[in-house]
Order: sequence, then C-alpha cells, then structure tokens
Amino acid sequence: MLLITLCNILRSGKASERFRQTETVDCEQRWFPNATGCQQFSYNHYPRPFKNPEYTKNTNRRTKNLKAVLAQERERERIEREQRRQQREEQMDVDGAEKEFIMEEDMPTYSSIEAPPSVLPQRRCCDITGLEGPYTDPATGLRYHDKSVYDMIRGLSATAAKDYLAARGVNPIVK
Repeated sequence: MLLITLCNILRSGKASERFRQTETVDCEQRWFPNATGCQQFSYNHYPRPFKNPEYTKNTNRRTKNLKAVLAQERERERIEREQRRQQREEQMDVDGAEKEFIMEEDMPTYSSIEAPPSVLPQRRCCDITGLEGPYTDPATGLRYHDKSVYDMIRGLSATAAKDYLAARGVNPIVK
C-alpha cells in the first residue's frame, strides 16, 4: 500500500522536484533503465512456478445452482440405495453360509439426521440472559441465572412473563 501511494505521489507531481529526481536516478541505476517506483518493486517479471502454463480455462462450462446440485446428490444416493438393495437380493440365503452384516439405511448413526433424541437432560438456560439458569421462579416458572436477574423477574408483569415463557416454548400458565 505504501508503494502504491509512493508511485501515485511521484506521478502526480506533488513530491518535491529533488525527491523525484533522486528516486528516478536510483531506480535507473539499480534495476531497469526506464523503471519507475512501481515497476521497481513489481513482482510481475518473476516466474510463477505454482501456475500451470498449459492451463486453459473452459469457457463453455457453466456453474450449477444449489437446487440442481442438491437434486443431483439425491439422485446419486437413490441410485446407490437401489444398487445395494439389488446386491442384497442377489445374495440369497444358503444353508451353512454365514451372512455378512450389512448396515441398513434406516439404522440411526451419529451422522444421520433421523437419529432419536438425546438421552442427556436438556440444558437449562436463563430466560432473560441466556446464561446457565439453575434456578426457577415458582410464581412465573421463569428460569434465572442469579439474584440480580431474580430481582428483575419479580418486577415483571404477568404478560411479560408469559412472553418470556412463550419464547422458550413453554405453555405460559402464570399463577
């Protein structure tokens, strides 16, 4: 960024005449006979070994939108399921031969979305702050984090308490 600013100053003529002459002479003496400050520090003349010189970009290739990609993925998974089902049907039960264990598609795994809910207890969060809420107000049913939040809950109206409970997804029954 500093280099670009220096080059712009040199081109615009805002630098002093003495500085411009000194810089131009230094550039000419060091690297290129007709180099400016920008050309002196440029990396364009260095070879790029990480780029493939034979690479040509395919201009006819079009990108697919998300909907098309997801549809293609569902189709691929459906074809794989059909192939597995056909392989299972072809492997008939033969007396005395042990069957290989094949995981069913419907069997829940750690990565499947259809897994049953967790057996761990649900985390209790404060309805006001969102922090851990180990305490519950007996009058309103709101969970709270500490004494300062409890003082605020005591000052809430019944409709505000119902709104907080509704936000948590609890049937708002206030006594």
